[in-house]
Amino acid sequence: MKRIVLLYLLAISFQLSAQKVVENFTLTNALTGEKISLSTYPSCAGMVIIFTSNSCPYDEYYRARIQKLVSDYHDNVPVLLVNSLVDGNESVEQMKKKAQQSGISTPYLADKDQTLMQQLGATKTPHAFLLKNSGGKFTVIYSGSIDDNAQVEGDVHHTYLKNAITAMLANQSIDAADVRPVGCTIRKK
Repeated sequence: MKRIVLLYLLAISFQLSAQKVVENFTLTNALTGEKISLSTYPSCAGMVIIFTSNSCPYDEYYRARIQKLVSDYHDNVPVLLVNSLVDGNESVEQMKKKAQQSGISTPYLADKDQTLMQQLGATKTPHAFLLKNSGGKFTVIYSGSIDDNAQVEGDVHHTYLKNAITAMLANQSIDAADVRPVGCTIRKK
């Protein structure tokens, strides 16, 4: 019995230590030129940050699913797209062009100094992070893949990010809080 209690306490301790506090950031929205930061959304329940690019095929596979998340949760959980790639086809001008072509309406933030990428530990595009807002203090409560099938939306069995958002909004624990992201590698500059 003591062993079970100890294992349970260790599991809780590990989960709490995995929740990383996110420092405020300010990035430019490529669509509008507006500066966006965590403090832009003081009353949201949480926030989704998805690292994406203009050219990775995996990002294209997920465009419609991301737009669905934006539509479903825009009132309580804003979705921010972040581009940390520094290649020529990933410039702010190209980001704006891609967003207009793809019908992206959510903020598409340029992180060309890769500060937010490094703070969150993003490694792929797409790489999703769910941040919970507790009185203006944002902590990462989910990191990883959007779901379990990038290429075939009809064959998705686990909607990791959506499940995490639903659990957060219901004040429940998240079953899978860290899922390996799949996609194109973000190269550090």
